[in-house]
Amino acid sequence: MTQWVYSFGDGKAEGRADMKNLLGGKGANLAEMSNLGLPVPPGFTITTEVCTYFYKHGETYPAELEKAVDAALAEVGRLGGGTLGDPAKPLLVSVRSGARVSMPGMMDTVLNLGLNPETVEGLARLTGNPRFAYDSYRRFVHMYSNVVLELEHSIFEEILESEKETKGIDLDTDLEAEDLKRIAELYKTEVNKRLGKPFPDDVKKQLWGAIGAVFGSWKSHRAQTYRKLHHIPEDWGTAVNVQAMVFGNRGDTSATGVAFTRDPATGEKVLFGEFLVNAQGEDVVAGIRTPQPISKIVRERSGAKKPSMEEAMPQSYAELKRIAERLEAHYRDMQDVEFTVQDGKLFMLQTRSGKRTAESALKIAVDMVREGLIDKETAVARVDPQALDQLLHPTLDPNAPKECIATGLAASPGAATGEIVFNAEEAEKLAADGKAVILVRVETSPEDIHGMHAAKGILTARGGMTSHAAVVARGMGRPCVSGAGMLKIDAKLGTLTVGATTLKRGDILTIDGATGQVFKGRVPMRQPELTGDFSTLMGWADQIRTLRVRANADTPDDAATARRFGAEGIGLCRTEHMFFEADRIVAVRQMILADALEDRQAALAKLLPMQRHDFEAIFKAMEGLPVTIRLLDPPLHEFLPQKDEEIAEVARAAGTDPAKLRARAIALHESNPMLGHRGCRLGITFPEIYEMQARAIFEAAANVEVAGGRLVALEIMIPLVGFKTELDTLKTRIDAVAEALRKEGKKTPPYIVGTMIELPRAALRAGEIAQTAEFFSFGTNDLTQTTLGVSRDDAGTFLTEYLARGLIPRDPFVTIDRDGVGELVKIASQRGRSTRAKLKLGICGEHGGDPDSIRFCHEAGLDYVSCSPFRVPVARLAAAQAALTKAVDGD
Repeated sequence: MTQWVYSFGDGKAEGRADMKNLLGGKGANLAEMSNLGLPVPPGFTITTEVCTYFYKHGETYPAELEKAVDAALAEVGRLGGGTLGDPAKPLLVSVRSGARVSMPGMMDTVLNLGLNPETVEGLARLTGNPRFAYDSYRRFVHMYSNVVLELEHSIFEEILESEKETKGIDLDTDLEAEDLKRIAELYKTEVNKRLGKPFPDDVKKQLWGAIGAVFGSWKSHRAQTYRKLHHIPEDWGTAVNVQAMVFGNRGDTSATGVAFTRDPATGEKVLFGEFLVNAQGEDVVAGIRTPQPISKIVRERSGAKKPSMEEAMPQSYAELKRIAERLEAHYRDMQDVEFTVQDGKLFMLQTRSGKRTAESALKIAVDMVREGLIDKETAVARVDPQALDQLLHPTLDPNAPKECIATGLAASPGAATGEIVFNAEEAEKLAADGKAVILVRVETSPEDIHGMHAAKGILTARGGMTSHAAVVARGMGRPCVSGAGMLKIDAKLGTLTVGATTLKRGDILTIDGATGQVFKGRVPMRQPELTGDFSTLMGWADQIRTLRVRANADTPDDAATARRFGAEGIGLCRTEHMFFEADRIVAVRQMILADALEDRQAALAKLLPMQRHDFEAIFKAMEGLPVTIRLLDPPLHEFLPQKDEEIAEVARAAGTDPAKLRARAIALHESNPMLGHRGCRLGITFPEIYEMQARAIFEAAANVEVAGGRLVALEIMIPLVGFKTELDTLKTRIDAVAEALRKEGKKTPPYIVGTMIELPRAALRAGEIAQTAEFFSFGTNDLTQTTLGVSRDDAGTFLTEYLARGLIPRDPFVTIDRDGVGELVKIASQRGRSTRAKLKLGICGEHGGDPDSIRFCHEAGLDYVSCSPFRVPVARLAAAQAALTKAVDGD
């Protein structure tokens, strides 16, 4: 019989840490902490298999589940000294989600379950603390009504705030027992009024309502959005954890908090986190009250006035520190723990690998190798390649003038500038229009996930370092300043006020997540320094990987950036980008307009020295590393103006009749340019274009070699080949240019000629094409378009729907379509190398910077990937992880 429920507590558990697929991350780690003998309140986990069953069987449960839950609940009561629903000794439980991987704030939680009019009085008598009992009750009614009964959170907040205002107090902790009892009754009255039925007092109904809500939250909009962003499969499901409550809201000797075994922003080895006295866990995470630092050193650095946990509760702090060190050593990773202190006794409620910034991930990985906790391979495997983006973009220029208007908590490092927006929907809309935005909120909630992802940065008035905004921003790599309490934010009016300064929706704001500062207007940025831990880890990655990494670079500046980031050559230099420069577009247009070959050659002669100069600068920047140059690819009409006023202006500059220019533009117009007169087809119909480019390349290479004594590793690429005859024809022309230069007494450097595989026919006929081609570079942008019959420019209108409905797992223009495009890559690789054993294979589409696609390239036996310069470190690390993964898979 299937075991649907696994118990834990009293120093033992039925589960283990390696059972995350079944028990979820939270349940597996609760079991592991119990087995380690740590102080964990007893409880049980309903497995992820129940979630799968729940959705496959019309949101119903297995027949045996209720009996298993009753038995597990009885054991919790035995260990906890109470019974659910018993007024004399009431047992209260929490009901929490727990997916395989951490999804902070995305799914639902219910605390203090088991309270009703009878048990709340019993709890007051049992503890001798009516205030605590009714505080727990009003929290339960609020949370249950929101999570299970689906009433808006704000309904209850407004009642609470109104009662506090009536009493003239600011803090929840200033409310007395009678106040809290009245508030709970007001909540229940509101529920009855809005739903037409009373709040449930039956504790069994409460329990199953909460269990159903947690399973239901797996399909909530925010959870689905989070899974899409982090590529978490829909069918994994969540577990449900039911656990005896321990209470941080029993007075001044009780507290609750969240701690990281190292600083998640910097990686420093210091117990980092926040706690609240006389509170429950949701108060810390939701940012309702501004918490206090755990460690004294962190409090002193932040300038916080209230005492740290280390100072206020030294015994509990010392035990927490000891347990944190033990957990980190056990899991061999930085841990994120949740805890409660009840009447001076510490309880552990959760541990998991903590989310961290890229800077922190690098430092922790490198430090743990030095500390002997992990080896270099584990360190390389542990850092998310995509997270390196956080380190590869500019930060604020420290010397630039700035107008700081506010300071909050440095919740997630990095800097961002953008237009102010006040809600997630607006952030997503403006970002889709190409605008940079800063999402400004009083506090974020899980429903804001899509806007947080769309924004360049996040700013909140409330919340601490472990609030929802901070944790999610760090995981996404978004700069975040939280808890900037001096800000007055009115989302309805669309204003942000601090002192005498008022900013409106659309005004420019800059935030620095490394310092917590907020600046009015735009602040200049500067380039990052890629040294220290970054350099160390990347060095280890380079030792491990076998896949080479090149860059797509069209200018000397791109080439220099690529080298700085560790590129081992250029995998794609697009020559057409050089044609659009202001000083050469006139000559390009003259060439296009020319009726006679002589006129076309005259225009090309003007372009020759310009192209040669560009290539020389690129060759110098690459210092002898291989450079793959793609000859002209786009159709000629792209270089011509389209509007009448532009046509007239160009005609004047070119000394020609506007009517002639307009007629030429019409003649060159194509219904489907992507499949039209472009690529090698241009070179065949206008061979003088490719001949000019070949001469410019050869002369530049010879000049650089003569100037510095360095050999240029030259690779000339013919685009859009579908037939071997096309490549034969153009290679003959290129070779003829080289021969002509030799006859002129000019030195011709060594070179190879290859092709870009971007048509299915080329992939299928690769064995034949490889008779001529000395290398293949897979242009997967176009290969994806031609294989799927989908235009990348137009795909957004329907691919989003495909992804939302699960028709395809990933955007094929982001991650390579393994079964279709990937299969063609494999076929071309195998057939090409069957003809030419040492055929060089690379990829130069956008997929070259995507870690999942890089793993595919490693598995397919390619020699290198090529990506944008800023993605080079991402590709280097992903290539190393692909090598490690393949090694593990092969064991």
